[in-house]
Amino acid sequence: MKDTIVLYPSPGIGHLVGIVELGRLINQHHPSFTIIILITTAPFNTGSTTPYINHISKTNPSLVFHHLPSVTVNELESFPSLHHEALNFELIRLNNPLLHTALQTISQTSNVRSVVLDFFCGIALEVTFLLNIPSYIFFSSAAGALVSFLYTPTIHRNTSKSLKDLNTYLDFPGIPSILSSDMPLPMLDRNDPAYSGFLSLSLFTAKGNGIIVNTFECLEEKAIKAITEGFCVLNGTTPPIYCIGPLIMGRIGGESGNGDEMRPCLTWLDKQPSRSVVFLCFGSYGSFSAAQLREIALGLERSGQRFLWVVRIVPTENTLNASLSANGNPDLESLLPKNFLDRTKEQGLVVNTWVPQVDVLNHISVGGFVTHAGWNSVLESVCAGVPMVVWPLYAEQRINRVLLVDDMKLAMSMNESENGFVDTEEVERKVRSLMNSDEGKGLRERTLAARDQAVAALSEGGSSRAALAKLAESWKSG
Repeated sequence: MKDTIVLYPSPGIGHLVGIVELGRLINQHHPSFTIIILITTAPFNTGSTTPYINHISKTNPSLVFHHLPSVTVNELESFPSLHHEALNFELIRLNNPLLHTALQTISQTSNVRSVVLDFFCGIALEVTFLLNIPSYIFFSSAAGALVSFLYTPTIHRNTSKSLKDLNTYLDFPGIPSILSSDMPLPMLDRNDPAYSGFLSLSLFTAKGNGIIVNTFECLEEKAIKAITEGFCVLNGTTPPIYCIGPLIMGRIGGESGNGDEMRPCLTWLDKQPSRSVVFLCFGSYGSFSAAQLREIALGLERSGQRFLWVVRIVPTENTLNASLSANGNPDLESLLPKNFLDRTKEQGLVVNTWVPQVDVLNHISVGGFVTHAGWNSVLESVCAGVPMVVWPLYAEQRINRVLLVDDMKLAMSMNESENGFVDTEEVERKVRSLMNSDEGKGLRERTLAARDQAVAALSEGGSSRAALAKLAESWKSG
């Protein structure tokens, strides 16, 4: 029977892409393994993954997708939480019997060497333990964020208050202190099911056979050391961690995954001077109110810097009809200040559709990146040698900001008001500083050095290649 690795992502395109990239990496360097990816069928909207799965199936036929049946909607309808993370946790729990059946079926024709679980699927360890299958957690964010999650049970034991009520800095091993309110939103209220879900995930993660992390050693030495030396799990043992990153869509060191496909934004970039353009993009789910977009627009205009800006909005009853075009994309003319597009047509380009981010960041004209600090975007920027201004919006992005600004020193922070709003002056100030100041120059030099370290980590004899080989050997010998 074939040696098989089963990968189990949580719902949504963001988690699926990371797992697929991991599968592709394993297949590239250890092709003796068959890779099966289990797809959860969610009874609520997580965005369509079908086109992406079809594309991967055609271009990477060695990756096999297996769709789990759907749980019934009424099992989830009464689940109380304000956060979609809690709903996902409950969905994965309800999926455990389906996962059990699927793994038993796969084991009839394959030798299942390991199951790799997305971090949000940690409760599925209950199934893999029962079946006696070695199981690993895939943590797609920073090692520094992993520190905070592994240490969460200790924070929980040390206070009876919710994080939102502490108003203090939390001390973690190996990383800078983090303001309690900068922890992910679902973790701020200890009475919310989402908080209980994250607490349980922290405990489950420490019980697996290992943790696979999308980072590389030179980028996060202190955080990785804190984990491996057992400082993050105080009442138990810490499993081995395997830093196999950076996992990004496309190749690094100036090569991109879509270089032959000349899209309009790339054609525009071709006409700009070297390192002159600041790129603004905030991920698949990052969007702003119309009022915030106007502040960004005026700040960019006043900065005098060339810019490429991807615009998304938060639809509301007042803006939905007026601000969306016929194809469902933001209507730029109605959203941005009057005549802004005409006034800045020689200075910048605003787009309301998808752009090939890896290609853009690797373009010679791009000299800075304003980002939401999602870890995939961070790694793509590092691997392109492009310094950042970070403007976190959700998930663990505020933790990433602390890591990037205070520890790695690869970014500067966009400063928000208490309600999260950023005014014109701050946008203007940070864009200018990123592109034209001594501080920006220092960030650029350190980011270029980090890019070279990433290339080395993935090269033959590098730390990430060695970690992957060690991981594969544990699967073969297990």
